[in-house]
Amino acid sequence: MKFTISWLKDHLDTSATVDEIAYALTDLGLEVESIANPAARLADFTLGHVTHAEPHPDADRLRVCKVATGEGELQIICGAPNAREGITVVVAKPGVYVPGIDTTIGIGKIRGIESHGMMCSEREMELSDEHDGIIELPSGEVGERYIDWLAKNDPAKVDPVIEIAITPNRPDALGVRGIARDLAARGLGKLKDAPSAHVEGQFPCPINVTIDEDTATNGCEVFAGRLIRGVTNGPSPKWLQDRLRAIGLRPRSALVDITNFFTFDRNRPLHVFDAGKVTGDLRVHRAKGGETLIGLDEKEYTFSEGQVVISDESGIESIGGIMGGLATGCTSETTDVFLEAAIWDNVQIANTGRALKINSDARYRNERGIDPAFNMEAVDLAAQMIMDLCGGTPSNLVKAGRVPDVRRAYKLVPARVQSLVGMDIPESEQRQTLTALGFRLDGDLASVPSWRPDILGEADLVEEVARVASLTKLKGRPLPRMQAGVPAPILSPAQKREQIARRTAASLGYNECVTYSFIDHASATLFGGGDDATMLANPISSEMSHMRPALLPGLLQAAARNQARGISDMGLFEVGHAFHGGEPGEQHLQVAGVLLGRTGPKDVHGGSRVVDLYDVKADAEAILSAIGAPAKVQILRGADAWWHPGRHGMICLGPKKVLGVFGELHPKTLRAMGIKGSAMAFTLWPAEIPLPRNATANRGAAQMHGLQAVERDFAFVVDADVEALTLVNAAAGADKALIEDVRVFDEFIGGSLGEGRKSLAITVRLQPTEATLKDADIETVSAKIVEKVAKATGGTLRG
Repeated sequence: MKFTISWLKDHLDTSATVDEIAYALTDLGLEVESIANPAARLADFTLGHVTHAEPHPDADRLRVCKVATGEGELQIICGAPNAREGITVVVAKPGVYVPGIDTTIGIGKIRGIESHGMMCSEREMELSDEHDGIIELPSGEVGERYIDWLAKNDPAKVDPVIEIAITPNRPDALGVRGIARDLAARGLGKLKDAPSAHVEGQFPCPINVTIDEDTATNGCEVFAGRLIRGVTNGPSPKWLQDRLRAIGLRPRSALVDITNFFTFDRNRPLHVFDAGKVTGDLRVHRAKGGETLIGLDEKEYTFSEGQVVISDESGIESIGGIMGGLATGCTSETTDVFLEAAIWDNVQIANTGRALKINSDARYRNERGIDPAFNMEAVDLAAQMIMDLCGGTPSNLVKAGRVPDVRRAYKLVPARVQSLVGMDIPESEQRQTLTALGFRLDGDLASVPSWRPDILGEADLVEEVARVASLTKLKGRPLPRMQAGVPAPILSPAQKREQIARRTAASLGYNECVTYSFIDHASATLFGGGDDATMLANPISSEMSHMRPALLPGLLQAAARNQARGISDMGLFEVGHAFHGGEPGEQHLQVAGVLLGRTGPKDVHGGSRVVDLYDVKADAEAILSAIGAPAKVQILRGADAWWHPGRHGMICLGPKKVLGVFGELHPKTLRAMGIKGSAMAFTLWPAEIPLPRNATANRGAAQMHGLQAVERDFAFVVDADVEALTLVNAAAGADKALIEDVRVFDEFIGGSLGEGRKSLAITVRLQPTEATLKDADIETVSAKIVEKVAKATGGTLRG
């Protein structure tokens, strides 16, 4: 929306500067996008008087002029045909920037004679396209600023133009008067009385109007107009042309310019038909489909069924509320016009305009909503202006339909400004603000003006009060504490664990993935899902038909895509939910990661190697430790079928309490997922970790042992198929309070042990907490270890 300051002052009595107006508009929610102020670029140009002019001795078309300026007489060489003695001109002295030629004037020589400035044409000053000669002024004092002379004699040329962005909920600001009303409410001036007119018809209107029944409901609510006979459609007056040019519109004729004026002045699109080209009456109806019309933009439009149009007896003549037809458009030969104003359904306007790809000023305003109560008044005001500028005699008013009743009122509760916005605004100021914006107050009820379709409740009244008072005055205040002391944590323990797990995995060098919760049926079946309970009723695609039973399928699919693009070394992880059913709550949080390729780039010192299950074991234990898992755990076998049967481990607190699984994935699983080579992975279940008994923000005291630890080595001869893990777990269970750690340090197979036998050597670390261990104590524990291992594995101490 563009407007000039002088246009604004037609509605607003103000002495505010352009900067003050621009700041207030943005603060009111009418964001200023640009300001074009011609005076700013013309401030350095002054008036001069040519006291002497003679031909240049070496150039036929140049003249050497003596020009009196405010700083003395200057010699200026000029090639304009009208450069002569005795005229008042506009001078650009050395150092002045001339925008039309993008040059800063200096002192120079032209054919051997110095020139100390420039006498300018209108095009060189970007005032018009006129460049046949320099500017000749009929008056003016030597040394006077040119912009001061223009302000007194031709203000349109230095009239600042402001462009603002209009949000869809503020159609009233698509008219200059609506903008002036907001500024007046802010206190930047006083809103002038709106012009009024009452036109008495002199004869019955020969053109009647009707609205079809199916169109009156949600197409066109009221259609009114009158004939004006005997008009003279010439150029519009200079003041009207200047305003339209300033906002980027090209003046066409008085009749068309008048309708454009009301479009921008009062947000009231109008249309004028050449009545001599209208056959019979006008009818507003819906198109049957397939009809065509040549619009005023000389383009042909084909209508679809249901689009609202205006027809006479010969056919469609206008697109309702969007654009008129070329056949009935006004020309210089027009003598009789039919002036039309209507209220259209904004949704219908938007649909039709979008379908026909028409972006007109009328469509822009009609689809956002115009003031329905102003419709009949607009006909009189426009008819009066047509008669003032073009002459003519008006007919009686004809109308079809009725003006919609948009009256509504909401209760003003002054205290809600404080509760909703947090501003202390006196009730008297609130009432004054709403009155200035056009609201009518009757006690506590505020009746909404017809031009504000966006006011739909009590909260909107509060918004208007706060907007005009300026939200920049809003002061931040901390929320009061509900209780004294340190506030309770915002995140739940589960959320905190999820956050810590994500950060820990990233710190270990993994890249986070966020994959879809949906996977294909084959992948879901591969990882223990794929049943009807987790099948989607309306999947996005066949590759997303089931809820994922685990995070690993998505990570492996991502890894396969990376391998296909030449990336072989990678670590990926994801924290998210997997689904074991289709009902709400049938989901569980997982932390999963995969490692593929090598630990790093190839190294001459051998520092790079292929990743193995101990890499993912260390990473899984690091994440579990970070989220609070107990330090003492058991490593057991027996994970699901997608893990390698002999190269994985379950991290457990007991046979039924599984915290996670780590290891190598089964080759069949990797082939099915398109993975090349081996892949190591882990899956953790944070919810299985017991919560601490005492919830505290502090970390517990470090447990420092003041007594000497004792280590004892044992070598057991067992069958070759006995797993070392079974032996370690058995030894650790001999005395859970005293035994701190058990680890394997040697394995021997064959030799004197015989076929099918092996020796496993372990170190058991005993950490006393109450008293130093004696030999008898150590022997007692050692006997328990031997007994437990023998019972679990059938092994014997190696002699």
